[in-house]
Formats: sequence, structure tokens, C-alpha cells
Amino acid sequence: MQVEEVRRLLADRLGGGPRPPSPEAAREAIARLARPDTLGPLVRRLSAGDHDLAGCTRLSYRHVLGFDKLLLLGGAPRYMLRVHFWHGGTAPAPEDIHNHRCAIASAVVRGRVRMECYEPVADERVTDAAPRTAAPGTAAPGAGVPAIAYRETIDGPGGAWRLRRVGEARLRLVRDERYAAGSSYGLDARALHRVVSEEPTVTLFLETAAQRTVTDVYVRTDAPVRNGGGAGRPDPPPKTPLPPAAYLAELDALARSLGC
Repeated sequence: MQVEEVRRLLADRLGGGPRPPSPEAAREAIARLARPDTLGPLVRRLSAGDHDLAGCTRLSYRHVLGFDKLLLLGGAPRYMLRVHFWHGGTAPAPEDIHNHRCAIASAVVRGRVRMECYEPVADERVTDAAPRTAAPGTAAPGAGVPAIAYRETIDGPGGAWRLRRVGEARLRLVRDERYAAGSSYGLDARALHRVVSEEPTVTLFLETAAQRTVTDVYVRTDAPVRNGGGAGRPDPPPKTPLPPAAYLAELDALARSLGC
């Protein structure tokens, strides 16, 4: 599938009206695009570097959560299509629980991820007593975990992250799911979640039209310290664009793995 075909598919599935697309519409679009016979030719075309290389590399960088975030197609303000690469090796600290400014969708191209979904606990008397069985380092379903709440803003497209502490909070794990290659999911803008990859993994990721100007970030108080951590958690490090050679090399490797 060529670039303009992908753009037409996204415009058709996501719509162009005033209402933002649903998470299911985004999931259907990303599942279609993540098929090897669709994604492979697209990535091979982009790996040639003849389609807005400067614009794509400007918004491609090593994410603070430990993966390479590569922009494939920018269609702001309606969508941004990206590839996320987890290279494996040293396990990164678990990412913080967060939501997004928009409905998002993701499809696993290679490897696997675990996604935990959370909700705030209104009753502060909830405790971790008698938890159900859970994987090491995760919260038990139905139990509350203490966290520090932050509000995150971004200094414009590709700009720096800014975190402002809001206060203490308590969250409950409501869903813990595994996604292998070929599977996909969609989340609405306010859905609190975190994603964990414990092996080399590639996902195709779709951001839709922004519905909010901020996101919510919750740092579990039992989580490993990252970037200072705790009550004085500083802003994440600045985004450093990937060099064009590194960007193209990752796309070339993905295209070859997809048989293109």
C-alpha cells in the first residue's frame, strides 16, 4: 500500500467531522494497516527516505519510557501514525500509569506487550489486604495502589514535557491483558494504563485528533525511581530527534522482517 492509499484509509476510517473518532474506529484502522502485506510496502517506501524525511525525523526520538518512537506519517491535527520499537536487553523501569490527549490504538507487529488498565479509587480506605494473584511488580485486581498524581503538558509539537504535581492518589488495577503479534487494541483519551514489553517488540501506534490539552500521569510510590522520582520528580529529559541514518536503518530492518 502506498502513502496516499494509507492516508485515504485513515481519512475514511477516522472521519473528518467535528466529533473525534472512537477507539474502535482507530483500532480497526490500525489493525488493517499493521497487516504485513500493508505495512511492509509502506515501510519499505518510507525507508528510501523520499517522503518528508526531515519532518519525520524531527518528531522521532528515544522515548523516556524506553522505546524508539518513529513517525511514519504526520496528518495533524487528525492523526499521527508511528512505529514503536522496544529493543530488549536491559529491562527499563516500568512506565508510569498515564492517559492521552486523544483516543489511541496500537497493533503488535512483532513480540508481545502486557497492558494494565487502572481507575482511581475514590474511597481512601481501600487497602491492599487479601490481594488476588498478580504478576510480580503489578497490582492485584481490585486492590488499590498508592501513587503521586501529576499533570503533564507539552511545549507544542515535538516540544519538551512539563510535569506539575497535583497530589496523592490511589489507583485500582481493573484489567491486565497480554497482546501478541497480530492483536490490537484501542483506548479512549482518559483511559489510565501502562504498557510493559519484556522482549524485543514492534508496535504500530495511531494517535487521533486531540481532545484534551493535558494528560494525567500517576507515579506509583512502590515503583523504581526514574529521573529523580518521588515528590520532587523533575520534568523528563528533552526529546532528542533520531539522526536520519538511525531512523532509516530501523525502518529498513522492519521492512526486511516483514518480507519487503
